[in-house]
Amino acid sequence: MAQRLTALVAALATTVLAGWGAGAAEAAPAKIPLGGGSGIYVMKTKDMASSCTLTTIGRAKKTNKLIGITAGHCGVRGQYVLSERYTDRGVAGVVTYTADDLDIAVIEFNEKLVRPLRTVQGVTINGFDTRPLSFPTIACKQGRTTGNTCGIAWFSKGHEHYSQLCIVEGDSGSPVVVGDRLAGMVNAYYTFGCIGTETGTNIGPILKRLAALPSYRGFTPI
Repeated sequence: MAQRLTALVAALATTVLAGWGAGAAEAAPAKIPLGGGSGIYVMKTKDMASSCTLTTIGRAKKTNKLIGITAGHCGVRGQYVLSERYTDRGVAGVVTYTADDLDIAVIEFNEKLVRPLRTVQGVTINGFDTRPLSFPTIACKQGRTTGNTCGIAWFSKGHEHYSQLCIVEGDSGSPVVVGDRLAGMVNAYYTFGCIGTETGTNIGPILKRLAALPSYRGFTPI
């Protein structure tokens, strides 16, 4: 969901001009808390952004980079990412990879500015459940628009799952969990939000794709 966000321009410009990871004379701002379920803005232009949800945040074992995942249609490579709640704290990260076939995007975060979270509102992520979601599993999600909701999983086909989770615009990228295990992400809904079927990408194919990217192998959540 794209929206005009002129209030973000100053925060974006300040961080970019300061330099990625560059030191500042003044005291450093408080770190930006981000985790699976946090609302994010992906900057399309200097005054327009997509509102989405972060799926999870963690580290790539091979490079130790702090990275996160969201839905691929939220942004493209090179676009800056801000926290929806803490836009005044500057640019949190940048989109470095997208894949249309899985509808996923990878964000590299500036760890000097970001404090990774394991729990956001009603969802805690302590690991992965790579089994394809299937009936009658009850899955839950944490979205920046509709919050914490649960519903029955209907079936999986290929890399996609289908469920009765309540989602609307802005929930794209929301973590889909079974208990405290990340099982997938939200990507879209059919017909009507919170009435029609939700569909998303299972975590197994996402992890397989990350393992094929040298910079992101061995990704584990914080």
